[in-house]
Amino acid sequence: MNRLNTFAQKNRWVWSVLAVVILWIVLSSATGRFSISNLSGIVLSASFLTLIGLGQMFIVTTGRGNIDLSISSVITLNAYLALIVIRGDDHNLAMGLAVAAVLGLAIGLANAILVVRLRIPAIIATLATGYVLATATLLANKAIPGFVVSPTLKYIASARLAGIPVMTMIAVICAGVAAYVLRYTAYGRKLSAVGQSRAAAHLAGIRVGRIVTSTFLISSVLASFTGLLLGAYVGGAFLEMGQPYLLQSIAAVVLGGTLIFGGSATALGTALASVLLILIVTTMQILGLPPGAQDMVQGVVVILVLALAGRETRTRRVARAAPTGAQTPV
Repeated sequence: MNRLNTFAQKNRWVWSVLAVVILWIVLSSATGRFSISNLSGIVLSASFLTLIGLGQMFIVTTGRGNIDLSISSVITLNAYLALIVIRGDDHNLAMGLAVAAVLGLAIGLANAILVVRLRIPAIIATLATGYVLATATLLANKAIPGFVVSPTLKYIASARLAGIPVMTMIAVICAGVAAYVLRYTAYGRKLSAVGQSRAAAHLAGIRVGRIVTSTFLISSVLASFTGLLLGAYVGGAFLEMGQPYLLQSIAAVVLGGTLIFGGSATALGTALASVLLILIVTTMQILGLPPGAQDMVQGVVVILVLALAGRETRTRRVARAAPTGAQTPV
């Protein structure tokens, strides 16, 4: 039993796996409408959320409540830019990818400057950036020449190889790369150190500002490319198309086992939690809940997980402080 508890504490993604399996079995038994083909569709939808969630995960790991609220606007704006720059012609695809990369880097850098240099809380800085991008999206909405998407992007976003969605392969590769970076590279260790204690990380010679800046760049670039692919998947772009991914990206990070207070992240957990969230949303759609009620349910789930995470963190701090307190009277 102790081994199981230790394993679960070290591999917090286990809870997402259990939740997916249990929910899948219950729904399959109750409705008889779930099959492997349904699971393939859910995993495809979760692939877009996984890419966005991975970017959000890097920022959350830096601690101090850092979060990226501009993600939804980045997704929507890039979906529009894909229509404007690529114009449904693969000859313009390279230009479209370059524009998405540059835009993602520019937005990430702007967020980083606001947070790192001007010391504005990330929740306020990225929210303000999102409002600016929303205005740019309104302008882009008036400039789109049509709703023709690139055939190559359409293939990547919706095609399957041996029954497996190409987008799922991309999401798995990205999650694998993120997991490798977090666990086996110096950058991953520095990122965890910054999230656990910036003062200690600074004393250890880590350039905290550069680490935090890099996470905002990663998040915005991933959101930019996801916007291109999501636009190709839905066959165009529309206002607020990135909005559902704001709360879901945060929920995927938290449910996946990444500590909301920073210092520890799990890419595998983020990917699995993305599948769980899409499965929950699909269940609510089957039950006929309106979109507003679906958002409320997701919000309640996030609040519950945050409350449990906060309680666990306080318990750990008390446990770490106990030996020191015991020595004080001596």
